[in-house]
Amino acid sequence: MQSQTIAFDVYGTLVDPLEMSRHLQLMVGEKAEQLSKLWREKQVEYAFRRGLMGRYEPFGVCTLQALNYAMEVLELSLTAEQQRFLLAQYQLLQAYSDVVPGIESLRAQGHQCVAFSNGPAVKVKDLLDNAGVLELLDDVISVDEVSRYKPDPAVYLHLLKRTDSRAENSWLISSNAWDVMGAKHAGLNAAWIKRSAGAVFDPWDLKPDKVVNNLQQLALEFSKSPIQ
Repeated sequence: MQSQTIAFDVYGTLVDPLEMSRHLQLMVGEKAEQLSKLWREKQVEYAFRRGLMGRYEPFGVCTLQALNYAMEVLELSLTAEQQRFLLAQYQLLQAYSDVVPGIESLRAQGHQCVAFSNGPAVKVKDLLDNAGVLELLDDVISVDEVSRYKPDPAVYLHLLKRTDSRAENSWLISSNAWDVMGAKHAGLNAAWIKRSAGAVFDPWDLKPDKVVNNLQQLALEFSKSPIQ
């Protein structure tokens, strides 16, 4: 296998956004997990909607609007100060335990490793720096640079342009099935990180090239074919 460009999704792949339930527990008690999941679901949905409508706003706008929606649905009230605190904590999400050793192994194999996110580059860099991941990456690439959201094909083509890569030698790594499918539709290779045993991949004709449980398993898969 030749040296590949490996682009990692960030939220849900490198860091866990559902970790926010720990902070929400102190604010809303037993509804914390439910609020955390609904918040994340609507955050992604709002990005999808804005992408389809051509009404782009930075990901932080989607995040705040999704939080307000989830609060209203669950009949919860958080002060402006509490909301600011939660948004700040989004910059302090921890990396999954397999992320650092997995990326280290992939880099040791000679692959170019980048972060590829719906979040603005500045925010993502701060997040990954706090998580101890940024120093392992060759670059951070954001959809903010083209004012579109995944899974718009233009976003994946932007990734190829920014990394000076060909689709056949590029991989999108994500725990989000829709992201994997978007990359496959754009002609890239893709691996699905199945972080939950109960996760189900959408039954479309766009299938991942690899399915693994974590990044260390991914590195092992790549190591089976030596770089030419």
